[in-house]
Amino acid sequence: MCLRPSIPAMSGHSKWSQIKRQKGAADAKRGNVFTKMAREIMVAAREGGGDPEMNFRLRLAMDRARAVNMPKDNIQRAIDRATGGADGAQLESIVYEAYGPAGVSVLIEATTENRNRTASEVRAALTRHNAKLGEAGSVQWLFEQKGILEVDAKGARADDVELAAIDAGAEDVERDNDLVTIYTTPRDFERVKKALEAKGIKIASAELSRRPTSTVRVEGDNAQKVLRLVEALEDLEDVHKVHANFDVPEEVLEAV
Repeated sequence: MCLRPSIPAMSGHSKWSQIKRQKGAADAKRGNVFTKMAREIMVAAREGGGDPEMNFRLRLAMDRARAVNMPKDNIQRAIDRATGGADGAQLESIVYEAYGPAGVSVLIEATTENRNRTASEVRAALTRHNAKLGEAGSVQWLFEQKGILEVDAKGARADDVELAAIDAGAEDVERDNDLVTIYTTPRDFERVKKALEAKGIKIASAELSRRPTSTVRVEGDNAQKVLRLVEALEDLEDVHKVHANFDVPEEVLEAV
């Protein structure tokens, strides 16, 4: 179901998101995952305060950290560093824009205390995978800020989730078998999330993220190249989110 036909279906993107979420929950490189989560928590706490009841972005970051089994002490330590010491103040958020194989646009969000190091690492990863940095504003306009919620639902339950999301004010709903992906405006995100939870719907993933307004269909060898590029960027310690407007065949994603 798509509530706004002008926005293209992102089934390939939804499948990729699901794969990455499942992989992250059991990632062997857990230290790297925890470092990324700590930085996300620190930036949220620094910008909105250390009380999760008063800081929705911090609550989301904490939920994401718990989803990858980050210890409670680590989460609290990140909040304390951001709100009570110089370490948090040194972090800054940076967005890089790039062009990948087959004309795919890539938006890279990083959090770092060393801008030069991060820029060098991002450029190196792009170069290794036949991609290049773009100028500021060259790619960002292709991605809309959205609230994105994912629900793993079975059979008829998925229909109930779709209807509940629509009733709660969701802007768009996509369904890929048992995965229901719900999109909201940033303003409505918390309200829709709370409405679904009040109906007993368990949300597998919830975040403020970027959604491409159009996609590029990529197949064969180019599809593999794009996926390897995204993985290489996500593996960088300073990078915490990578957005790309690819649409890859499901069989390629399943092979991953």
